[in-house]
Amino acid sequence: MFLLQRPRLHVTPNLAYITARSPPVAPTLTRNLTSALDVNTISEHSESTPKGLKLTSHHQYHAERLTRDNLPTDPFTLFRKWLDDALATVREPEAMTLCTATPSGVPSARAVLLKEVDDRGFLFFTNYASRKGAELEANPHAALALHWREVARQVRVVGAVEKVSKADSEEYFASRPRKSRIGAWASAQSSVVEEGELEAAVQKAEAQFEDKDVPCPPGWGGFRVVPTEVEFWAGQPSRLHDRFVYLRNSEGAPWRVERRAP
Repeated sequence: MFLLQRPRLHVTPNLAYITARSPPVAPTLTRNLTSALDVNTISEHSESTPKGLKLTSHHQYHAERLTRDNLPTDPFTLFRKWLDDALATVREPEAMTLCTATPSGVPSARAVLLKEVDDRGFLFFTNYASRKGAELEANPHAALALHWREVARQVRVVGAVEKVSKADSEEYFASRPRKSRIGAWASAQSSVVEEGELEAAVQKAEAQFEDKDVPCPPGWGGFRVVPTEVEFWAGQPSRLHDRFVYLRNSEGAPWRVERRAP
């Protein structure tokens, strides 16, 4: 039987921290726990055309309603609740799309893993010399999107980006599996590699740290997205979705909430 490995979420009043995997959960549990996405669709098919593939599926969503009356005063409280809900039914709910851009506005996007949420922002870790690292160094602003299909919810984040402290980066790096730490030393992320070059670099790193602890590489660490905008989306029938956006001018400023048309 195919088993889903569930992420364990450690929650404190002001912090959510995603760490190692907890005991596996069978996929039948996912099917039983969620009813947010209607299994019956108005139409669900695709058709080939001379110009390509046309997708015509249309799902009905039935997420828990989101109203002003059930909104907390800050987005972090609601995000932690939604993330906790997603942990029950969604595989890898910490996966998020990170969008960055060059100073001239050329965008790029990729999936990364959310590793920590506190009352300042959303943390992820990477090689600072990667494309995303270089773009964030030159243009320290980013957008995040987390889509939880099984519960028909989405969260979108926009904000400034800052590096986390070296100590925080080293603490998280030490929690990673040894082979992942070796890989961080072996991979010059986003650079062009020839066949066999990466494997040779892994062997070199393994030899370098044989019978030793694997420290955090000097060019590796965390970023924190400090939000000025956080949108919560809950899917509803007939595309009349619930959308509420938390906005503020800068870190520490009070939040205001707007409802947006779907």
